Amino acid sequence: MQVLAINWHVYLLTHSPLALGFVGLTRVIPVVLFSLAGGVVADRRDRRQVMLLTQGAMTLVSIALAIVAIGRHETVWLLYALNAVQAAASAFDNPARQALIPRLVPGEDLPGALALNLTMFHAAMIGGPALGGLLIGGAGLPGWSDGARLGLLYGLNAASFLGVIASVATLHTSGAPEVAPGGHEGVVDSLRAGLRFVFTTPIMVWTMALDFFATFFSGAMSLLPIVADQILHVGPQGYGWLVAAPAAGAVLGSLYTTFRPLPRRQGRALLWAVGVYGLATITYGLSRSFPLTLAALALTGLADLVSTVIRQTLRQVLTPDAMRGRMTSINMVFFMGGPQLGEMEAGLVASLFASAAVGVTASVVSGGLLTVVAAALVAWRAPLVRDYEGPGRMSYSGP
Repeated sequence: MQVLAINWHVYLLTHSPLALGFVGLTRVIPVVLFSLAGGVVADRRDRRQVMLLTQGAMTLVSIALAIVAIGRHETVWLLYALNAVQAAASAFDNPARQALIPRLVPGEDLPGALALNLTMFHAAMIGGPALGGLLIGGAGLPGWSDGARLGLLYGLNAASFLGVIASVATLHTSGAPEVAPGGHEGVVDSLRAGLRFVFTTPIMVWTMALDFFATFFSGAMSLLPIVADQILHVGPQGYGWLVAAPAAGAVLGSLYTTFRPLPRRQGRALLWAVGVYGLATITYGLSRSFPLTLAALALTGLADLVSTVIRQTLRQVLTPDAMRGRMTSINMVFFMGGPQLGEMEAGLVASLFASAAVGVTASVVSGGLLTVVAAALVAWRAPLVRDYEGPGRMSYSGP
């Protein structure tokens, strides 16, 4: 709901595709600056305690957003700043969170657990934007101003963090990381060891690069306010459903991968998933039909889910527990940097055209085409990705 609210908030203040692109830039800069430090912290401190601190910080950001929206003190630069603080907290939160997941289930159940974890995430990504779009549009809130409606969304997000904090506080699993042989290294040596591990594992490097370029070229979700308002003419309620559509497709994919094993040739499934993601993005860019756009966005979510489960399983299986925080933080630069920089790139390309609608179409379609090209190039140049068969049947044995 908060992602939807910030994008719509910036759109109301500016009506600019470039300003919407800057929302992604203000998310990615803190990730690049702090995620490596977040990985080191996750491998040296109790991961549950780290998450309690980061979740508390994100709660305060949501409260601040609610206050400025209701009081009508917002400026686009203040929204950018608060968005950046939230992203900085996530740079410490995500490595600790991902490093905890393998502690919760037996190793053979890890792919299903990761898929189920993504199911919960995407279920929220359906309900949150759909409800948020209705609230922004005024459903059940007659007489409320735009600021009051947006403030309500930010306030609901702040309240939701209480459930997250309670869940983390009551976990039975220890959050203390395993200590690598030889004890704790210095901070610089620890970071260097994490970078060495990731970048001397070729299949991890190739899949990170593929993830980055696919999401960079096809990262155009921040343009959805323009699509909803000027191309499809469906207003804030339709905007909410458009934002929710990728998550709906992802839920279908995650439910399937939770209860059914991944295919034996997981490398080929990964490459096909990225290719389908690009083709669905092209369809989204060309569509002038609300149902077709919903279907194309849902397909992007389903394809991205399949790709994500394969990549996350691969990384968790190859990485020792003492290194998981740093591995996640390095990957975070790619899997969060790609889509957020992609939002900036999409807004910049769209802003080059006199008509916002034409610019959005050109930006989205060209990004989808380049994503398909990226998948084809990896399939051609990286046989270790193409031939990867997954845990227990791996044709690749590590560096």
